[in-house]
Amino acid sequence: MKEALFYKRLYGEDVKCTLCPHDCVIKEGRRGICRVRKNEGGKLISENYGKICSTHFDPIEKKPLYHYFPGKIIFSVGSLGCNLHCKFCQNWEISQTGVKDYIPLPDSFPDKIVGMALQRKDNFGIAYTYNEPIVWYEFMLDTAKLAQKKGLKNVMVTNGFINPEPLKELLPFIDAFSVDLKAFTDEFYKNYTLSRINPVLESIKIIKDAGKHIELTNLVITETNDDAREFMRMTDWIAGEIGDDTVLHISRYFPMYKMNKPATDVSKLMNLYEIAKQRLKFVFVGNVRTGEGQDTVCPNCGKTVISRMGYSTEVTGLDRKGRCAGCGEKILGDDCF
Repeated sequence: MKEALFYKRLYGEDVKCTLCPHDCVIKEGRRGICRVRKNEGGKLISENYGKICSTHFDPIEKKPLYHYFPGKIIFSVGSLGCNLHCKFCQNWEISQTGVKDYIPLPDSFPDKIVGMALQRKDNFGIAYTYNEPIVWYEFMLDTAKLAQKKGLKNVMVTNGFINPEPLKELLPFIDAFSVDLKAFTDEFYKNYTLSRINPVLESIKIIKDAGKHIELTNLVITETNDDAREFMRMTDWIAGEIGDDTVLHISRYFPMYKMNKPATDVSKLMNLYEIAKQRLKFVFVGNVRTGEGQDTVCPNCGKTVISRMGYSTEVTGLDRKGRCAGCGEKILGDDCF
C-alpha cells in the first residue's frame, strides 16, 4: 500500500479522489468505484500498489499495437481493479474486484518488475495492461520512471478515463498508448460502462498533442454499438481530430461477463472495416480469422509492408526509418521501429 496521488481532503475525514473523472468522494473506511483506492483516516491509500496478479512476455501485437515496434516482445504486467464497470469486460476476474476480495498477493516493487523485464534480451519494454493501469497509477508511474532510466519503453493499455492533470504528469514516462474507444455515444458509456465518453475523447487528444504513439481499439458488440452511422461518425472524428494515419483496430466481441448478446457477425465487422478504410489509412480487424484486415499495406503504392498471421509478424517492406521500401511513404512514426 502507498498514499495515493491526486486527492483532496474534505470536511472531517472525507476525501475526494481526483485521479479520474468519477471524482469519487470517499468516506473513511470506504473505497472508490475502482475498488482499490481506500480512505484510511482521511488519507487516500492505493491498496494495489505493488500487487501483481499477472506477468508475461507478449508479442506487442497482443496489446494491440501494430505500428509500434512490430514483431517485438514486451513484458506485460497487471494488477487489480478498474474505474469502469463494463458489462462485457474480458478480464473481469481481475478488473472487477479489489485487493481485499482477491487471493492474497505478495508485495512487489518497481525495481523487481524492471529487473524481470531486463532478464529477456529481446524484450524492449514494459506494458501496463490486463487490468486498467489508471487505478494502478502510483506503481505504474514509479516503475515507468525506473524503466525509462534503464532504456526500456513504457506502454499503457487503457480505457482513457483519466483526468487531464494526472495524464499530463504521466506523459513524459509513457511512450505508447493503446486506448479502447468503446463506442461513440455517451449513452453507451453510461449504460454499459458507468462512465462518460467526453473525458476519453479529451484524453486521446491530449496523448496525440503530446506526440505520443497512439492506437485505438473499438470492440464491436452485436446490436449495441454496431450502428454504421455511429461508427462513421467515430471514424470521421478520429480522422479529423487525431489524423487519418491513426491506427484503428476493429475487434470482434464474444459473450463475456454480464453481456450475453451473440458474437459479432463477421460480415458486420467487415462492413465497418470497409467504412473505416474510406477515412483512415490503417485499419485492422481483430478476433477473426478472415485473412483480410491483418496486414499493413502502404496507402500510397499498395505494397504489403508488414505481414501478420495471428501474433506472428514479419516486416517485409519497410526501410530502417519505417518507410515503405517501394515508394518511401512514411508508415511508422519516429522511434517506433
